[in-house]
Amino acid sequence: MRRGKFSLLIIIILTMSLMLAGCGGSGPEGPEQEVPTLNVSYQFGNHHIPFVAAMYKGEELKDLGYHLKEMVPKEKFELYAGDKKVANLDIIVAKSGAETATLFAQKHIDIGLGSVTAMLTGIDRGTPFKILSPIQTEGIGVVFPKDCNIEDWDSFEEYINRSSIPVKLGYHSPTSAPKMVLESALYEAGFKITEDANDSAADILLVDLKEMANLIPSLISKQVDGWVGPAPYPAVAAEQGVGQVIFEVRDLPPEGKWHDTPCCVVAARDEIVSNYRGEVQVLMDMIGKYSEWCNDNMDEAAKITSEWMGLSEKAARESVITYTTKPSETWKNGIGVYMATLNRMGKYEGQLKDKELQDVEELLFDFSFVE
Repeated sequence: MRRGKFSLLIIIILTMSLMLAGCGGSGPEGPEQEVPTLNVSYQFGNHHIPFVAAMYKGEELKDLGYHLKEMVPKEKFELYAGDKKVANLDIIVAKSGAETATLFAQKHIDIGLGSVTAMLTGIDRGTPFKILSPIQTEGIGVVFPKDCNIEDWDSFEEYINRSSIPVKLGYHSPTSAPKMVLESALYEAGFKITEDANDSAADILLVDLKEMANLIPSLISKQVDGWVGPAPYPAVAAEQGVGQVIFEVRDLPPEGKWHDTPCCVVAARDEIVSNYRGEVQVLMDMIGKYSEWCNDNMDEAAKITSEWMGLSEKAARESVITYTTKPSETWKNGIGVYMATLNRMGKYEGQLKDKELQDVEELLFDFSFVE
Protein backbone atom coordinates (compact mmCIF):
# COMPACT_ATOMS: atom_id res chain seq x y z
CA MET A 1 0.00 0.00 0.00
CA ARG A 2 2.83 2.37 0.92
CA ARG A 3 4.65 1.49 -2.29
CA GLY A 4 1.46 2.32 -4.26
CA LYS A 5 1.12 5.72 -2.56
CA PHE A 6 4.80 6.49 -3.18
CA SER A 7 4.43 5.59 -6.87
CA LEU A 8 1.35 7.80 -7.11
CA LEU A 9 3.29 10.69 -5.56
CA ILE A 10 6.12 10.28 -8.09
CA ILE A 11 3.60 10.32 -10.95
CA ILE A 12 2.00 13.52 -9.62
CA ILE A 13 5.38 15.24 -9.30
CA LEU A 14 6.43 14.22 -12.83
CA THR A 15 3.08 15.37 -14.22
CA MET A 16 3.39 18.77 -12.54
CA SER A 17 6.95 19.15 -13.89
CA LEU A 18 5.80 18.44 -17.44
CA MET A 19 2.92 20.91 -17.11
CA LEU A 20 5.25 23.66 -15.92
CA ALA A 21 7.72 22.92 -18.72
CA GLY A 22 4.89 23.20 -21.25
CA CYS A 23 3.78 26.67 -20.08
CA GLY A 24 6.45 28.62 -21.99
CA GLY A 25 9.12 28.23 -19.36
CA SER A 26 12.68 29.05 -20.30
CA GLY A 27 14.61 26.52 -18.21
CA PRO A 28 16.28 27.48 -14.97
CA GLU A 29 15.71 31.22 -15.64
CA GLY A 30 11.93 30.77 -15.33
CA PRO A 31 9.12 31.69 -17.73
CA GLU A 32 9.79 34.31 -20.39
CA GLN A 33 8.25 37.69 -19.59
CA GLU A 34 5.34 38.58 -21.86
CA VAL A 35 5.90 41.69 -23.95
CA PRO A 36 3.56 43.57 -26.32
CA THR A 37 3.69 43.31 -30.10
CA LEU A 38 3.76 46.66 -31.89
CA ASN A 39 3.15 47.22 -35.60
CA VAL A 40 5.74 49.66 -36.99
CA SER A 41 5.84 51.05 -40.53
CA TYR A 42 8.57 52.75 -42.54
CA GLN A 43 9.17 53.57 -46.22
CA PHE A 44 11.90 52.70 -48.70
CA GLY A 45 14.37 55.53 -49.21
CA ASN A 46 17.11 56.86 -46.96
CA HIS A 47 15.00 59.23 -44.87
CA HIS A 48 14.30 56.37 -42.45
CA ILE A 49 17.77 54.83 -42.38
CA PRO A 50 18.29 55.10 -38.59
CA PHE A 51 15.47 52.59 -38.13
CA VAL A 52 16.65 50.53 -41.10
CA ALA A 53 20.18 50.50 -39.65
CA ALA A 54 18.79 49.02 -36.43
CA MET A 55 17.11 46.24 -38.42
CA TYR A 56 20.17 45.68 -40.61
CA LYS A 57 22.80 45.70 -37.85
CA GLY A 58 20.86 43.69 -35.30
CA GLU A 59 23.00 42.69 -32.32
CA GLU A 60 26.16 44.05 -33.99
CA LEU A 61 25.51 47.51 -32.48
CA LYS A 62 24.35 46.19 -29.12
CA ASP A 63 26.92 48.48 -27.43
CA LEU A 64 24.70 51.47 -28.29
CA GLY A 65 22.43 50.23 -25.51
CA TYR A 66 19.52 49.28 -27.74
CA HIS A 67 19.16 46.82 -30.59
CA LEU A 68 16.78 44.74 -32.67
CA LYS A 69 17.01 40.98 -32.96
CA GLU A 70 15.77 39.62 -36.28
CA MET A 71 13.20 36.81 -36.06
CA VAL A 72 11.85 36.86 -39.64
CA PRO A 73 14.04 38.73 -42.19
CA LYS A 74 12.85 42.32 -42.61
CA GLU A 75 9.45 41.48 -41.09
CA LYS A 76 9.63 40.53 -37.40
CA PHE A 77 12.07 41.75 -34.75
CA GLU A 78 12.52 41.78 -31.00
CA LEU A 79 13.33 45.15 -29.37
CA TYR A 80 15.96 45.11 -26.62
CA ALA A 81 17.22 47.62 -24.07
CA GLY A 82 20.54 46.12 -23.08
CA ASP A 83 19.80 42.42 -22.56
CA LYS A 84 16.15 42.97 -21.69
CA LYS A 85 13.52 42.17 -24.31
CA VAL A 86 11.01 45.02 -24.37
CA ALA A 87 8.66 44.35 -27.30
CA ASN A 88 8.04 42.38 -30.46
CA LEU A 89 7.92 44.49 -33.63
CA ASP A 90 5.97 43.54 -36.74
CA ILE A 91 7.30 45.62 -39.65
CA ILE A 92 5.15 47.07 -42.44
CA VAL A 93 6.54 48.85 -45.51
CA ALA A 94 4.32 51.77 -46.54
CA LYS A 95 4.42 53.28 -50.01
CA SER A 96 4.03 56.89 -48.84
CA GLY A 97 3.25 59.18 -45.94
CA ALA A 98 -0.37 59.32 -47.09
CA GLU A 99 -0.60 55.54 -46.79
CA THR A 100 1.02 55.73 -43.34
CA ALA A 101 -1.68 58.20 -42.20
CA THR A 102 -4.36 55.86 -43.60
CA LEU A 103 -2.84 52.89 -41.75
CA PHE A 104 -3.02 54.94 -38.55
CA ALA A 105 -6.70 55.71 -39.19
CA GLN A 106 -7.40 52.00 -39.75
CA LYS A 107 -5.40 51.04 -36.62
CA HIS A 108 -3.23 48.75 -38.75
CA ILE A 109 -0.07 50.35 -37.36
CA ASP A 110 0.88 51.59 -33.91
CA ILE A 111 4.02 53.58 -34.76
CA GLY A 112 4.86 55.00 -38.17
CA LEU A 113 7.65 56.87 -39.92
CA GLY A 114 6.41 59.23 -42.61
CA SER A 115 6.31 62.78 -43.92
CA VAL A 116 5.23 65.44 -41.45
CA THR A 117 2.77 66.97 -43.91
CA ALA A 118 0.99 63.63 -44.27
CA MET A 119 0.84 63.32 -40.49
CA LEU A 120 -0.59 66.84 -40.20
CA THR A 121 -3.26 65.98 -42.74
CA GLY A 122 -4.15 62.81 -40.84
CA ILE A 123 -4.50 64.74 -37.56
CA ASP A 124 -6.56 67.41 -39.34
CA ARG A 125 -8.96 64.63 -40.37
CA GLY A 126 -9.34 63.54 -36.76
CA THR A 127 -7.08 60.49 -36.54
CA PRO A 128 -5.84 60.28 -32.92
CA PHE A 129 -2.04 60.09 -33.10
CA LYS A 130 0.89 62.28 -32.11
CA ILE A 131 4.16 63.33 -33.74
CA LEU A 132 6.88 62.18 -31.34
CA SER A 133 9.97 63.57 -33.07
CA PRO A 134 11.63 64.31 -36.39
CA ILE A 135 13.83 61.58 -37.83
CA GLN A 136 15.60 63.69 -40.48
CA THR A 137 15.59 67.10 -42.16
CA GLU A 138 16.03 68.18 -45.78
CA GLY A 139 17.05 65.62 -48.42
CA ILE A 140 14.47 66.74 -51.04
CA GLY A 141 15.34 67.61 -54.64
CA VAL A 142 13.66 68.79 -57.85
CA VAL A 143 14.73 66.76 -60.90
CA PHE A 144 14.44 67.53 -64.63
CA PRO A 145 15.86 65.68 -67.66
CA LYS A 146 19.59 65.70 -68.16
CA ASP A 147 20.93 68.68 -70.15
CA CYS A 148 17.66 70.60 -69.72
CA ASN A 149 19.40 73.99 -69.23
CA ILE A 150 17.64 74.49 -65.89
CA GLU A 151 20.06 74.77 -63.03
CA ASP A 152 18.44 76.86 -60.28
CA TRP A 153 15.19 78.48 -59.17
CA ASP A 154 15.61 81.50 -61.50
CA SER A 155 16.00 79.38 -64.65
CA PHE A 156 13.18 77.10 -63.43
CA GLU A 157 10.90 80.11 -63.02
CA GLU A 158 11.88 81.37 -66.47
CA TYR A 159 11.13 77.93 -67.96
CA ILE A 160 7.61 77.99 -66.48
CA ASN A 161 6.94 81.52 -67.74
CA ARG A 162 8.08 80.62 -71.28
CA SER A 163 5.97 77.48 -71.55
CA SER A 164 2.77 77.78 -73.59
CA ILE A 165 1.20 74.83 -71.76
CA PRO A 166 1.19 73.87 -68.06
CA VAL A 167 4.49 72.44 -66.90
CA LYS A 168 3.90 68.91 -65.58
CA LEU A 169 5.54 68.30 -62.19
CA GLY A 170 5.29 64.86 -60.59
CA TYR A 171 5.17 63.88 -56.93
CA HIS A 172 4.95 60.51 -55.17
CA SER A 173 2.23 61.18 -52.58
CA PRO A 174 -0.45 63.90 -52.33
CA THR A 175 0.39 64.79 -48.73
CA SER A 176 4.16 64.23 -48.89
CA ALA A 177 6.56 66.91 -47.67
CA PRO A 178 8.30 67.18 -51.09
CA LYS A 179 5.02 67.92 -52.83
CA MET A 180 3.72 70.26 -50.14
CA VAL A 181 6.91 72.31 -49.87
CA LEU A 182 7.29 72.78 -53.63
CA GLU A 183 3.59 73.55 -54.04
CA SER A 184 3.82 76.14 -51.26
CA ALA A 185 6.84 77.82 -52.87
CA LEU A 186 5.15 77.90 -56.29
CA TYR A 187 1.97 79.27 -54.74
CA GLU A 188 3.88 82.04 -52.94
CA ALA A 189 5.72 82.85 -56.20
CA GLY A 190 2.35 83.61 -57.79
CA PHE A 191 2.00 80.63 -60.12
CA LYS A 192 -1.40 79.13 -60.86
CA ILE A 193 -1.35 75.46 -59.84
CA THR A 194 -3.79 72.72 -60.80
CA GLU A 195 -4.23 68.96 -60.65
CA ASP A 196 -6.84 69.06 -63.41
CA ALA A 197 -5.27 67.93 -66.70
CA ASN A 198 -7.94 69.90 -68.60
CA ASP A 199 -7.03 73.23 -67.00
CA SER A 200 -4.91 74.71 -69.79
CA ALA A 201 -4.82 78.14 -68.13
CA ALA A 202 -2.66 76.92 -65.25
CA ASP A 203 1.10 77.41 -65.05
CA ILE A 204 1.77 74.11 -63.25
CA LEU A 205 0.01 70.76 -63.56
CA LEU A 206 0.80 68.56 -60.56
CA VAL A 207 0.81 64.84 -61.39
CA ASP A 208 0.36 62.10 -58.79
CA LEU A 209 2.87 59.34 -59.59
CA LYS A 210 1.46 57.18 -56.73
CA GLU A 211 4.76 56.01 -55.21
CA MET A 212 8.50 56.69 -55.17
CA ALA A 213 9.28 53.73 -57.44
CA ASN A 214 7.55 55.61 -60.31
CA LEU A 215 9.62 58.79 -60.09
CA ILE A 216 12.50 57.84 -62.40
CA PRO A 217 10.35 55.87 -64.94
CA SER A 218 8.03 58.89 -65.27
CA LEU A 219 10.97 60.98 -66.45
CA ILE A 220 12.12 58.32 -68.95
CA SER A 221 8.60 57.97 -70.40
CA LYS A 222 8.15 61.77 -70.45
CA GLN A 223 4.97 61.43 -68.41
CA VAL A 224 6.14 64.57 -66.59
CA ASP A 225 8.56 67.41 -67.31
CA GLY A 226 10.15 67.00 -63.90
CA TRP A 227 9.40 65.90 -60.35
CA VAL A 228 10.11 66.59 -56.72
CA GLY A 229 11.18 63.68 -54.55
CA PRO A 230 13.02 62.54 -51.45
CA ALA A 231 16.60 61.28 -51.32
CA PRO A 232 18.12 59.15 -52.67
CA TYR A 233 15.93 59.27 -55.81
CA PRO A 234 17.24 62.63 -57.12
CA ALA A 235 20.84 61.37 -56.81
CA VAL A 236 19.88 58.03 -58.39
CA ALA A 237 18.31 59.82 -61.37
CA ALA A 238 21.51 61.84 -61.85
CA GLU A 239 23.76 58.80 -61.51
CA GLN A 240 21.73 56.83 -64.06
CA GLY A 241 22.02 59.72 -66.53
CA VAL A 242 18.23 60.10 -66.61
CA GLY A 243 17.97 63.49 -64.93
CA GLN A 244 19.70 66.26 -63.06
CA VAL A 245 18.95 67.91 -59.74
CA ILE A 246 18.08 71.50 -60.64
CA PHE A 247 17.90 72.56 -56.99
CA GLU A 248 17.39 71.26 -53.47
CA VAL A 249 14.16 72.28 -51.78
CA ARG A 250 16.23 73.99 -49.08
CA ASP A 251 17.26 76.52 -51.76
CA LEU A 252 13.71 77.61 -52.61
CA PRO A 253 12.99 81.33 -52.23
CA PRO A 254 12.95 83.31 -50.07
CA GLU A 255 16.50 82.44 -49.08
CA GLY A 256 16.77 80.60 -45.78
CA LYS A 257 13.04 80.02 -45.33
CA TRP A 258 13.24 76.31 -46.18
CA HIS A 259 16.52 75.47 -44.43
CA ASP A 260 16.31 72.64 -41.89
CA THR A 261 13.18 71.63 -43.78
CA PRO A 262 10.89 69.37 -41.73
CA CYS A 263 10.28 66.20 -43.66
CA CYS A 264 9.91 62.76 -42.05
CA VAL A 265 8.83 62.18 -38.46
CA VAL A 266 8.09 59.39 -36.00
CA ALA A 267 4.44 59.25 -34.94
CA ALA A 268 2.35 56.95 -32.74
CA ARG A 269 -1.32 56.38 -32.02
CA ASP A 270 -2.56 58.08 -28.83
CA GLU A 271 -3.71 54.73 -27.43
CA ILE A 272 -0.21 53.28 -27.81
CA VAL A 273 1.46 56.34 -26.28
CA SER A 274 -0.83 56.04 -23.24
CA ASN A 275 -0.68 52.27 -22.75
CA TYR A 276 2.94 51.46 -23.70
CA ARG A 277 4.99 54.48 -22.64
CA GLY A 278 7.93 52.37 -21.50
CA GLU A 279 8.13 50.43 -24.76
CA VAL A 280 7.71 53.58 -26.86
CA GLN A 281 10.45 55.27 -24.82
CA VAL A 282 12.89 52.44 -25.57
CA LEU A 283 12.05 52.56 -29.29
CA MET A 284 12.54 56.33 -29.41
CA ASP A 285 15.81 56.06 -27.47
CA MET A 286 16.99 53.48 -29.99
CA ILE A 287 16.05 55.65 -33.00
CA GLY A 288 17.87 58.59 -31.39
CA LYS A 289 21.04 56.54 -30.83
CA TYR A 290 21.00 55.14 -34.37
CA SER A 291 20.38 58.63 -35.80
CA GLU A 292 23.61 59.78 -34.16
CA TRP A 293 25.38 56.65 -35.40
CA CYS A 294 24.24 57.30 -39.00
CA ASN A 295 25.45 60.91 -38.88
CA ASP A 296 28.83 59.72 -37.61
CA ASN A 297 29.07 56.83 -40.10
CA MET A 298 27.60 58.21 -43.33
CA ASP A 299 29.58 55.87 -45.59
CA GLU A 300 28.33 52.81 -43.73
CA ALA A 301 24.80 54.24 -43.61
CA ALA A 302 24.96 54.61 -47.41
CA LYS A 303 26.08 50.99 -47.69
CA ILE A 304 23.11 49.89 -45.59
CA THR A 305 20.76 51.93 -47.80
CA SER A 306 22.24 50.30 -50.89
CA GLU A 307 22.10 46.71 -49.64
CA TRP A 308 18.72 46.97 -47.91
CA MET A 309 16.92 48.74 -50.74
CA GLY A 310 18.86 47.79 -53.83
CA LEU A 311 19.89 51.37 -54.55
CA SER A 312 23.24 52.80 -55.57
CA GLU A 313 25.67 53.27 -52.68
CA LYS A 314 27.14 56.34 -54.41
CA ALA A 315 23.71 57.94 -54.80
CA ALA A 316 22.84 57.19 -51.18
CA ARG A 317 26.09 58.79 -50.02
CA GLU A 318 25.55 61.96 -52.05
CA SER A 319 22.13 62.67 -50.56
CA VAL A 320 22.06 65.73 -48.29
CA ILE A 321 20.36 64.59 -45.07
CA THR A 322 20.72 65.21 -41.36
CA TYR A 323 19.30 62.58 -39.02
CA THR A 324 17.91 63.79 -35.71
CA THR A 325 15.14 63.17 -33.20
CA LYS A 326 15.51 66.62 -31.65
CA PRO A 327 12.74 69.10 -32.53
CA SER A 328 14.70 72.35 -32.91
CA GLU A 329 12.96 75.73 -32.93
CA THR A 330 13.84 76.09 -36.63
CA TRP A 331 12.23 72.72 -37.30
CA LYS A 332 9.06 73.67 -35.40
CA ASN A 333 8.93 77.03 -37.16
CA GLY A 334 9.08 75.14 -40.45
CA ILE A 335 5.98 73.19 -39.50
CA GLY A 336 4.30 76.50 -38.68
CA VAL A 337 5.17 77.72 -42.18
CA TYR A 338 3.65 74.55 -43.68
CA MET A 339 0.44 75.01 -41.71
CA ALA A 340 0.07 78.68 -42.57
CA THR A 341 0.67 78.10 -46.27
CA LEU A 342 -1.56 75.04 -46.49
CA ASN A 343 -4.36 76.87 -44.69
CA ARG A 344 -4.07 79.73 -47.19
CA MET A 345 -4.36 77.13 -49.94
CA GLY A 346 -7.48 75.65 -48.34
CA LYS A 347 -5.89 72.24 -47.69
CA TYR A 348 -7.28 71.80 -44.17
CA GLU A 349 -10.95 71.22 -43.41
CA GLY A 350 -10.88 69.78 -39.88
CA GLN A 351 -8.93 70.25 -36.65
CA LEU A 352 -6.20 72.40 -38.26
CA LYS A 353 -8.43 74.66 -40.33
CA ASP A 354 -7.46 78.32 -39.79
CA LYS A 355 -5.26 77.34 -36.84
CA GLU A 356 -1.73 78.56 -36.11
CA LEU A 357 0.91 76.23 -34.74
CA GLN A 358 0.80 77.62 -31.21
CA ASP A 359 -2.93 76.92 -31.08
CA VAL A 360 -2.57 73.18 -31.70
CA GLU A 361 0.83 72.09 -30.38
CA GLU A 362 -0.72 69.82 -27.74
CA LEU A 363 -2.90 68.22 -30.42
CA LEU A 364 0.06 67.60 -32.76
CA PHE A 365 3.07 66.77 -30.60
CA ASP A 366 4.31 64.66 -27.72
CA PHE A 367 8.02 65.43 -27.45
CA SER A 368 8.30 63.94 -23.93
CA PHE A 369 10.16 60.90 -25.28
CA VAL A 370 13.00 62.96 -26.78
CA GLU A 371 13.23 66.03 -24.53
